[in-house]
Amino acid sequence: MMIEVRNVSKMYGRERVLDDVSFTVEEGTQLGLIGPGGAGKSLIVKILCGLVKPDRGEVFVDGHNVNRLSELELTKYRKKVGMLFQNYALFDFMTVEENIAFPMENSGQFSREEISERIDDILERIALPHVHKQYPRELSGGMKKRVTFARAVINRPPILFYDDPTMGLDPVTSSKIFLMLNEFKRTQNTTSICITHDLEGALDTCDSWLLLDHGRVIFHGTTEEIEACDIRFVKQFWQGTLEV
Repeated sequence: MMIEVRNVSKMYGRERVLDDVSFTVEEGTQLGLIGPGGAGKSLIVKILCGLVKPDRGEVFVDGHNVNRLSELELTKYRKKVGMLFQNYALFDFMTVEENIAFPMENSGQFSREEISERIDDILERIALPHVHKQYPRELSGGMKKRVTFARAVINRPPILFYDDPTMGLDPVTSSKIFLMLNEFKRTQNTTSICITHDLEGALDTCDSWLLLDHGRVIFHGTTEEIEACDIRFVKQFWQGTLEV
């Protein structure tokens, strides 16, 4: 599914948080969404999910205008989207197993046996094989991050949005997460947007990059193009020499 963002702007009070943002993510590719804190990265993902409406501009996913969908259409659309947010958004009253199973059960397309098998597999792959019956309050921040990741990808949706999927994780676990993202893209033709500050870890996973600053697009292009870019801000951010 192709993603198109056309001239999107969003104001909060007198502050313009997004300013005429446009970009495209081709089907089966992953966009690395990067930039300083407060640049508007998370807001773009919320708009793409239909959680926030822009003041101006349009968002298309698979040819459908997300911000003009009815509530019923929006519910159906969100079943095709895996979302990982920074604040985890886990259900405190559910166990890890129940949290991860939620999107599969909500879709009504999977048997109990298939759900159980997928949960066992994903927990093994993120190095949490024995936490099925634990509750979010019993987990560390890094463990919650991995459980949230597992829930986002468990039903193998065609669209995935990740907000800093490896933040707070050790290098080995981070590497595993990026390898899985690459696998989903390769084997399932997943279209995804990954907000990340781990440029080195995401380098082999992202096909293109969008650099935002103060809600404006500073750069949009491939890895080769951003490495060759001579715009000072872009070069300094990419090389990690920019103080943000």
